[in-house]
Amino acid sequence: MIYLDYNATTPIDKSVAEIMIPFFHKDFGNPSSSHEYGRIAAQTVETARQKVADILNTKLSEILFTSGGSESNNTVLKSVAHTYRNKGNHIITSAIEHPSILNPCRFLEKNGYRITYIPVDRFGRILPSDIEEAITPETILVSVMHANNETGTIQPIKDISSICRNNGILLHTDAAQSVGKIPTDVNELGVDFLTIAGHKLYAPKGIGALYIRDGITIEPLIHGANHENGRRAGTENVIFEAGLGQACMMAKSLLSDTSIQELTNRFYKSLQDMFGNRIRQNGHPNERLPNTLNISFMGFNDNDISNALNGIAVSSGSACHSDLKTMSPVLQAMGLSLAETGKVIRFSLGKFTTENEIDQVLDKLSTLIH
Repeated sequence: MIYLDYNATTPIDKSVAEIMIPFFHKDFGNPSSSHEYGRIAAQTVETARQKVADILNTKLSEILFTSGGSESNNTVLKSVAHTYRNKGNHIITSAIEHPSILNPCRFLEKNGYRITYIPVDRFGRILPSDIEEAITPETILVSVMHANNETGTIQPIKDISSICRNNGILLHTDAAQSVGKIPTDVNELGVDFLTIAGHKLYAPKGIGALYIRDGITIEPLIHGANHENGRRAGTENVIFEAGLGQACMMAKSLLSDTSIQELTNRFYKSLQDMFGNRIRQNGHPNERLPNTLNISFMGFNDNDISNALNGIAVSSGSACHSDLKTMSPVLQAMGLSLAETGKVIRFSLGKFTTENEIDQVLDKLSTLIH
C-alpha cells in the first residue's frame, strides 16, 4: 500500500514515539502531584508546551493543550460566543470550513447567534473585502481556516487580520492543515486564536493545542479543576503532549525543506504530461500547501479510476465526512459544477513519500489511457 493521504492523518514519527515511551511505564506521574513523579510529569508538560509555542513564535503562556483540532475549534467558537454575548451575537466564517467549525456555528445559530458564511472564489479563496463588508457592530469573532484540507488553498489571513484589528474583532484561524507545512508565526498572521491538530504533523491522534493571545480571557469549554491555568479541566495527557511537543520541534526544523514541494510539483507535471486537458487542478495554483494536489479526472469511468488506484491510499473527499456521495461542498462553494469536477482525487504527500512511490502511482494511472 502506497500512502498518499497525509492530509487525513500522518503516521507517528519514530522520534515522536520514542519520546513518548517512558511515560507509559516509568514516568507515569500526575503533573498535579507534589512528589518526584509529579514534578517530572509537570516539567514534561511545560517542556512540550514550549516546543509548541516555538513553532508558532509565541510564548509558553499562550498555549493550551486540547484533545485535538475539533476541541480547539469548539472552544473558540462556543467560549467566545458565551464570553462576549453582551457585546454582540454575530460571527463570521467561510463556506469551506471544516465540520468542526461549521457544525458549532449551526449549533450557535439555534441558540440565538447570527452566522455569516463568506463565499470563496473559483480558487477557493476568500476576498478580504467580503469580510469587511460583513462586519456589523454586533460582530464578535471571525473564524477562517489557514489552509483548506481538500484543495490546499491558503487564505489571506494577514489581510483579514488587519481588517479585524481595525474593527476591534477577534480572529481565529484553524491551522490544523498548515502547521508544520508552511510558516505559522502568529505575530505575522496577526491572529488571536490558532488551532493545532497533532495527527496532522506526525504526532498521535487525540492531542492538539490552541493558541490564545495573552490578554484574552474566555470561559472554558470544559469545567472542573484548575488544570491548564484554569482554562481546560482534566488531568494532563502527558504522554501525548510530549509527543506533540516533539512533533512541533521536528516540524519547525523542516519548514525550510523544499523536498515535498519539489516532489509534488514533479508529480503534477507528470500528470499534466500524461493526461493533458483531461485533468484539472482544483484550488489555487500558487497559494496552496506544498504537499496537496486536488485533481479532477474528466471523462473517466469511476470504476476504472478505482482500479487504477488499487493499493494506493488517497482521498476522494475528506476523511472527516467520507460518507458523502455527492459533490464536495468545498468544490461546490468554489462554483464548480458536477460535470467540471469529474472524479476528484486528493493526493497529499508527506515526509515519508518517495520518488519511487510516485513513479509507481504514475504507472498505475497510465493504465487509464493505454
